[in-house]
Amino acid sequence: MIDITKSKIAFAKYSKNYDINNDKIRLKIAHMERVAITSKHLSIKLQLSQEDIQLAELIGLLHDIGRFEQLKRFNTFIDKNSINHGELGVEILFNTQDGIIRDFILDDEYDKIIKNAILNHNKSAANIPKDLDSKELLHTKIIRDSDKIDILNLLTYEKKESAWEKNDLSNDTISDEIYYEFMKSGKINYQDIKSSADILVSNFAYIFDFNFQDSIKFINENHYLEKIYKRFVFNKKNTMDKYINVYAKTMEYVRTKS
Repeated sequence: MIDITKSKIAFAKYSKNYDINNDKIRLKIAHMERVAITSKHLSIKLQLSQEDIQLAELIGLLHDIGRFEQLKRFNTFIDKNSINHGELGVEILFNTQDGIIRDFILDDEYDKIIKNAILNHNKSAANIPKDLDSKELLHTKIIRDSDKIDILNLLTYEKKESAWEKNDLSNDTISDEIYYEFMKSGKINYQDIKSSADILVSNFAYIFDFNFQDSIKFINENHYLEKIYKRFVFNKKNTMDKYINVYAKTMEYVRTKS
């Protein structure tokens, strides 16, 4: 049985172990709470059972549990420069000696689904294991879409430093590797990211990795991509030209899918 109210109380208690006055911690707490709601709403749209709706909401609440320790240990949310936060989250929740999953749900019936969804939520579709069962894959897809929806939402208004590691990107450069990867397929290799502007391109790449048409439609109806695009002007003409092309390719894809 899933008691979402109990889970939310446990989450609030856990998050108090960290500096809630830190903008990045504040951002992450709010993000996880919103992703839980988004996961619930997406599950309802998909006409899932009440059990799956509650499970999706719980996974949404827990999906970034590793972020708190990541920031504490490495002072960054960039996995490439620190640690895979999905793997760290699974370790925190399911470590055999001191895992905290039972603080959030007493029943172990859903552990494998929760574990795999969190472990794979930050992977590209191509890197998700092929041996997941149908329920594990479903909840992995739900959390991946819900996570990206809220990231694109918060990127429309959050402080730039909280999202892109610096306040001013105007002199940044979009690397050739990231640009050509994106323009070829709409996807990027996150290991190739070299700048905050590259991170920005990776945000636009999210749209090519959604699983459900309803997710893309929601992004389009709320004009998230347009709002993010308008937040940036680059001083270097080459970078600005690349940025314009990235946005144009993204919006053309959205028009075909929504």
